[in-house]
Amino acid sequence: MIQSILDFLKDFGVWGLFIHSFIDAIIFPIPAFFLQVSLSLLDPSSALWLATVGFIACLLGTPFGYLIGKLLGKSLLYKILKKKWVDKATEMFNKNGEAAILIGAFTPIPFKVFTILSGCLNFPLWRLMAYAALGRAIKFYAIGILFYVYGRAAEGMVGKVSLYVFLIGVPLILIGLWVRKKIRNRRQPAEAGASQQHDISAD
Repeated sequence: MIQSILDFLKDFGVWGLFIHSFIDAIIFPIPAFFLQVSLSLLDPSSALWLATVGFIACLLGTPFGYLIGKLLGKSLLYKILKKKWVDKATEMFNKNGEAAILIGAFTPIPFKVFTILSGCLNFPLWRLMAYAALGRAIKFYAIGILFYVYGRAAEGMVGKVSLYVFLIGVPLILIGLWVRKKIRNRRQPAEAGASQQHDISAD
């Protein structure tokens, strides 16, 4: 049935990818990556346009996934996705929600797990959108650039490039978040000291 839906969406070309990417952020169990690759293979010259359409549609769908999480909680995830995916994503989210969203853009875990979990766990929507934009842009445009540059020959490179993006992107994300955390921790004592000094002066 899922393959039939994919074939149906493929017949609509770029609009099919738009629909797939939109519902990929909400409930559809198959990542839009597969349709993006299929359509890019048919017409490599449109690969960057397809990446842009998929990226925009995913961002538009993200708030809807978030709203579902707010209203229905994790019970829906257990019904539509593998329990191990949901449990792994929840563990990642509890440790560091920001890293979970960014890394989730590269992992096999469907992205809608993270949009729905964000709603379940009251993660700020604006931060979800910001981190989703960064992570999904890398994933969509890595494929788009690959097909645009190498044409149909890129089909055999997709797996390796996706792996390299994961191996390089995830460590960079973690390092960036670690540096950001260190800077934030240094600022807090300074701000607290400034606040105390202000109170003393006021007295």
